[in-house]
Amino acid sequence: MDKKRRIVIALGGNALGNTLPEQMTAVKITARAIVDLIQEDCEVIVAHGNGPQVGMVNNAMLALTHEDPEQPNTPLSVCVAMSQAYIGYDLQNALREELLNRNITNIPVATMITQVRVDADDPAFEKPSKPIGKFVSAEQAEFMKKTFNYDMIEDSGRGYRRVVASPKPAEIVEIDTIRTMVDAGNLVIACGGGGIPVIREGNHLRGASAVIDKDFASCLLAKELDADYLIILTAVEQVALNFGKPDEKCQDLPLLPHHMCLRSFW
Repeated sequence: MDKKRRIVIALGGNALGNTLPEQMTAVKITARAIVDLIQEDCEVIVAHGNGPQVGMVNNAMLALTHEDPEQPNTPLSVCVAMSQAYIGYDLQNALREELLNRNITNIPVATMITQVRVDADDPAFEKPSKPIGKFVSAEQAEFMKKTFNYDMIEDSGRGYRRVVASPKPAEIVEIDTIRTMVDAGNLVIACGGGGIPVIREGNHLRGASAVIDKDFASCLLAKELDADYLIILTAVEQVALNFGKPDEKCQDLPLLPHHMCLRSFW
């Protein structure tokens, strides 16, 4: 019997929608495409971003702090964990339902709450660059900057967003468990939002105030699982160099049958 093609699919946070109702609709569409791949004898692992979602969670926790002065501020790493859980909840239920709709009953679906180690001296902590949360106007951005001390940038002509540190992933803490589940035939959702950023201090893992880029984390996940392909799905129309800059250049990529696959080069 031929070995199944192992594919890591990375879903962009914006491709999952900006609200809970939008996400519920998006994951059903995504589930159909993923199960199509499974029926083509592929072994699939799902990763995803969380830019809009983690920003929504963070803003909700911040509002709670303002309502109740005794409520401590929620660390960004905890907000990443929250977004991992609720995105995974919607994704795994949509995938399970789609599998059962096609009478596929032998593939369990599970979300792994995943921690990803970053280095404490990563230069990204000195220069926040990762957009999170919803797009806002220039006036709203200025208010958020003054009121909450947020770093705000204009994001690709679509409005302003908050930016936080985006250190490079150094290690997927739960990779052995993820590998065991995948090898056992599970459809696993892992490294949500790039993973919960943690810094190792002896045997302790301390949450870091950051968001890891899901593309880098997904690439590391694909490498650790010896995947054949890495597919990145996002809300933009195509891959481009220098995206959002004056010298932006679109890249022509071959369309493979049924799916656009990017072969990963480690």
